[in-house]
Amino acid sequence: MSGTSNDPRWGSWSASVLARTAARGPLAINAIIYTELCLGFERETELDSVLTSAGVRRLPLPYEAGWPAAQAFAAYRQRGGGRRTTLPDFSIGAHAVVEGLTLLTRDAGRYRTYFPRLKLIAPT
Repeated sequence: MSGTSNDPRWGSWSASVLARTAARGPLAINAIIYTELCLGFERETELDSVLTSAGVRRLPLPYEAGWPAAQAFAAYRQRGGGRRTTLPDFSIGAHAVVEGLTLLTRDAGRYRTYFPRLKLIAPT
């Protein structure tokens, strides 16, 4: 996906891992991840075309993810976490946990801390 490959530090890692992961099964995103991906494209149709051609599934964000996301975010803030990390990031992690999904992320530390049961694909 062009939005991930333009990052000079992580672009090639992201592209490589996405390709390997897609070869093992379908990729999926929710509306929050879609919103983040929008920032890497000039047109909505361009992003939609890339997602469709890659066979990326679009999953609804389940209400069951709301409670664990809020609890994790509250714990993060109580531990002194700043506003740099926003609640939507915790919703992504909670969504993956409640649906038993594996999350591809470059920010493994936060997800490992607040969602220890979450399966991750992350840089070593």
